[in-house]
Amino acid sequence: MMLSFFDQFLITSFMGVPLMALALIIPWVLYPTPTDRWLSNRMLVLQNWGISQFTRQLFQPINPAGHPWALMFASLMIFLLTLNLLGLLPYTFTPTTQLSLNMGFAVVMWLATVIIGFRNQPTVALGHFLPEGTPTLLVPLLIMIETTSLFIRPIALGVRLTANLTAGHLLIQLIATAAFVLAPMMPVVSILTAVLLFLLTLLEVAVAVIQAYVFVLLLSLYLQENV
Repeated sequence: MMLSFFDQFLITSFMGVPLMALALIIPWVLYPTPTDRWLSNRMLVLQNWGISQFTRQLFQPINPAGHPWALMFASLMIFLLTLNLLGLLPYTFTPTTQLSLNMGFAVVMWLATVIIGFRNQPTVALGHFLPEGTPTLLVPLLIMIETTSLFIRPIALGVRLTANLTAGHLLIQLIATAAFVLAPMMPVVSILTAVLLFLLTLLEVAVAVIQAYVFVLLLSLYLQENV
C-alpha cells in the first residue's frame, strides 16, 4: 500500500510518447497571446499587469546590467507556477516533482549567473571566496567552505522545489485515502478529514505559488551578486 503512494510520481507514457512532454507543453497553450489590436481582453490585461508587477518587484534591487534577464525570469516564474498549480488537479502529472527537471533548471540558470560574474567582474567574483581581512591560517578553510557553498546552491534550489511539492502531494493522498477508508465506518470522522483535506489543498495552492516565486527569487539574488 505504501508503494502505491509514490506511483503518482512515475513518468508514464502513452503510445510510446512520455506524458511528461505533454505536461511541459500544456502551460504555454493555456495563456492568451498578445494581439495587434488596440483593445485587449481582460485576461490579457490581467496577465500583462501581473507580469509587469512581478518583474518590477524582482528587478528593483538589481543593476541595469541584469535587466535583460527579466524576460527569462518572468517566463520561468509563469512556467513553474502553472506546472505546480496544474499538478494539484485530479489525474494530472506534476513535472516539478521530478528532481531531474528541477535540477536541469537550477544548474543551467545558476551556472549562467556564475559565468557572467567571472566574465564581467572576475576580481569581485573571486573575492567572494575569500573575505577581506581573513587570517592567514583560515584562508584554505574559508576557500573550501565558500567553494562548497557555491556548488550547493543549485542542489538546494532543485531539492527544495522537489521536496516541498512531493511532500504536499503525498500528504494530500494520505489524507484523501484516510477519508475514503473511514467513510463507511466513521462518517463524522471522515467528514472532518475531508474538511482537513480541503484546507490542506488550499495550503498546497499557496505552497505552489510560493515555491515558484522562491525559485526565481533566489536565482535573481545569484544574478545580483554577479552583475
